[in-house]
Amino acid sequence: MSLTIGHAPLAPREVGLFNFERKGPEQTLYLEDFPKRVRALFGGETIADSRRVKALFETGRMMVFYFPREDVAMGKLVPSAKRTRCPLKGEASYWTVRAGEREARDAAWSYETPIASADFLAGLIAFDYDAMDAWYQELDKVFAHPRDPYHRYDIHETDQRVTVWLEDVCIADTGSALVLFETSLPPRFYLPPEAVRTLLLVRSETVTQCPYKGEARHWHIRAESKRVDDAAWSYSDPFGEAGRIRDWLSFYPSKLRVEVDGEQLGPE
Repeated sequence: MSLTIGHAPLAPREVGLFNFERKGPEQTLYLEDFPKRVRALFGGETIADSRRVKALFETGRMMVFYFPREDVAMGKLVPSAKRTRCPLKGEASYWTVRAGEREARDAAWSYETPIASADFLAGLIAFDYDAMDAWYQELDKVFAHPRDPYHRYDIHETDQRVTVWLEDVCIADTGSALVLFETSLPPRFYLPPEAVRTLLLVRSETVTQCPYKGEARHWHIRAESKRVDDAAWSYSDPFGEAGRIRDWLSFYPSKLRVEVDGEQLGPE
């Protein structure tokens, strides 16, 4: 996540208190140096490679990398006729990225003459993250979205009682859950497999990616004549500290009734 979405301090919906009044949900731009080497690859070629990347934070949006023009393979970029206008940044011009006999249309953009309050964007180029084939931070491949320097998570043991219900059928019950606190997201409770009626779980084809924890496989819940699709998820090969939740299960409060010490969790 980021400073600017979810429950973060510069998100559209404030969850904390400032000693000043924000003018509205779309007024914040914040640019800073990003300390890591960042590379974008497309068509088997390196399109951008820099240790001078800037990170742009904008209210309601994910962090975006902006590269100095000198660190971009400009010979792989073909000017496009597309133009867009942002009230916070000015007019954006676009390029189509062509490499290895492939092209990603309008996949790069720049504010060549930004408005005065965003003049720090001059000379920088950004790329559609999903349009590129691969991204690296240092030598590690990163997927889903950039790893944000303000994002972190912590995992703690908890003695709160966690129960999960599909209407009147108890799916899981434990006093030995792990709770994962993650930037700008509500706490997530992970339950050990032995606390879950796993015979009620049906493997889903859905797989989601988190750049911080890895790939999450999903599970349908089937109890009696009822079925809820993609109601739970687990990580079979998580990254780093997330190894603590390997194969443990978490459940969507928006799809099932999840209670913690008898109090039902909200949908988000």
